[in-house]
This record gives sequence, structure tokens and C-alpha cells, in this order.
Amino acid sequence: MQLQTTYHSNNYPIIVEHHAISYLSDYIQEYDKVFLIIDEYVDFNFKQQFEPLLKSPNVFKLVVPAGEKMKTFEHYQQMLEQLLSYNLTRNTCLLAIGGGATGDLTGFLAATLLRGVDFIQVPTTILAHDSSVGGKVGINSSHGKNLIGAFYRPKAVIYDLDFLQTLPYEEVLSGYAEIYKHALLTGQVAVDDIEKHFSTKEKLQSLEEMDQFIFKGIKTKLNIIVKDEKEQNMRKYLNLGHTLGHAIEYKYKIPHGHAIMIGIIYQFIISNEVLGAQFDTHHFANYIKELHYPTSIVGTLDFEEMYHYMLLDKKNDEQGIQMVLLEALGKPHVRHVEKNVLITAFNELQSLLK
Repeated sequence: MQLQTTYHSNNYPIIVEHHAISYLSDYIQEYDKVFLIIDEYVDFNFKQQFEPLLKSPNVFKLVVPAGEKMKTFEHYQQMLEQLLSYNLTRNTCLLAIGGGATGDLTGFLAATLLRGVDFIQVPTTILAHDSSVGGKVGINSSHGKNLIGAFYRPKAVIYDLDFLQTLPYEEVLSGYAEIYKHALLTGQVAVDDIEKHFSTKEKLQSLEEMDQFIFKGIKTKLNIIVKDEKEQNMRKYLNLGHTLGHAIEYKYKIPHGHAIMIGIIYQFIISNEVLGAQFDTHHFANYIKELHYPTSIVGTLDFEEMYHYMLLDKKNDEQGIQMVLLEALGKPHVRHVEKNVLITAFNELQSLLK
């Protein structure tokens, strides 16, 4: 399965297939130097997959820590200096091989190294089906998640579905949240389909036909980002569930998708209040409990602390907190939400997910 972005220029392919890394050699042969920036877990489990590439004298491997802990100023600076020690030219390419954090950091390195070198996304998790497409790259700040970064397109996205077979269920859950989000943004039929297909933990854990839902998720995202690359308008819709979700993730260091799924339930509650939507919040709460998302963490949250982090969200403006809400499935809106509404909804969230 292959897709292509449809910008006015500088488009890139998105290849979603089993054995897709076989395409890599075609994409990197034009560069003076190529660096595999590879997640330590991926390197441990799939080292042999990349050995053919490393036989070339101009291809190098740098193993990095897995997860969000790598997205710091300190690690970014260390990696920059390490790369510059190779006497690079702009005819350099970085390969981001790993989850979303690896892609975020590698893309930001590419955007700023020598004022810009090429990079290729090689996502290895379900979650990275979302983050690898769209050209958002960056690192975290002491003030919050993803507050430092750039819009910088990859030269290609090579998504080899073989990598998914070794994912622990926690990683499957985290990635599924973004696939589910894309279904919510698409409409009722898409949500009914995905909930029916992955109705229990066992069915989700099997990954049966996950390929088609990953592909649908990428298509949904592409339809949005080609119309609004720099998040001036409708690209904000992709932040559904992220206002509270990012706050929880940053404070408690739980997996991205686990936090986002809680944020999605929160927006359902607020959508009912602000937009007059008619969502059955008990249905959605029971669904994520059935899949074993860690909903009990909600009982430990402090509203004022979460509100502090929500105020740092990039969607906000001088009028205050803006959230992506759903009038109905497939009908997103961005709305300002008053603090008193946030408090009431927060209390309902804690009651619903206890």
C-alpha cells in the first residue's frame, strides 16, 4: 500500500507494507553520508535487518534511548555534536528508525543540522503511524511537551509492518489511541467498524487486520495536513484529546496513547456541555476500560496542576484554552472552554473513570 502527499511541491511517498525496509537502499544511495538513528529496542530486536545497509562505507549507525526521555535539549545537543564530528555536508540523510520520539528528535536534528539536511521516517510502532506523517518534529521543554520544534517534511516514510509483531500490549494500546482518534474524526461508520473489530483486549492484542486501520488512519491525517500543513486551521483537529492528554503524559510520564485516550473521554464530556452533543460517555468509558487503558490514574489527578499544563497547549490564544471538540462523530470544532466548564467536566471524568 502506497500513498503520496499532494502539496504544491516537495511531496514524499508513504509506503505501508510488510518488508518495506527493502526500499531503503533505493532512497539513500544518492547521499554522501547516511546515519541510522535507531531506537535501542529496535536495534536489539532487529539488528540483522539493517546489517546490509551498514556494509556501505558511507552508512553509520547511532543507537539512541527509546521513548520521550531522549527528547531533551541535552540529548539534542549531544547528538548534534556527535553528527558534526563526521565532517558532514548538506548531502547527508538521517534515518529515524523507531517510535514517535525517535522520529521527533531525528527530524528536529535534520531540520537544524547545517540549516537542513534530509531525513527519512522508518516508524516501528503503531503510534508512529501518526507522528511519522505530516512533518512535525521537535523536542520537549521543562514547560511542557513538544514546545520546541519545526515543521519539516521527510523525504519518505517507510513503514514496515513486520516491526509491529514484537510490540508489547502497552505499545499496542498507545498506538491504537491515535488510530481510534482518526476514526472519531472520520465518522460514525468508521467508529462502529473499529470498535466492532477491536472490541476486546484479546482482539486488539491479536493485531488482526490492523494493517487496514493503520492505512485508513494515515489517509485521514493526509486529507487534513495537505490542506493545512502549519496548523492554522483544520490541522488542529488532529489534537483531539491532546489538551488534557498531553498534560497527563508530561506530568505522569505514561505512554502517549494512554493519556490521549483519557483526554478523548474528557472532550466527549465537554462536547456535550459546550456544543450540545449527545455522546453516551458511559459507552466510551466502558470501551477503553474493556481494552485495559489505565483509567484509574484519573483519580490521582489534581485539576489545578492539570490546568497549569493545559494553559501551555499550543492551540491556546490570548482568550484562553482552546480544545478540539466533536459536535458529532466526524464533525470536529475548535472552541474556547471556560475554566468553570473544565472543572465540572474534570469532576465528571473522575467519576466516570474511577
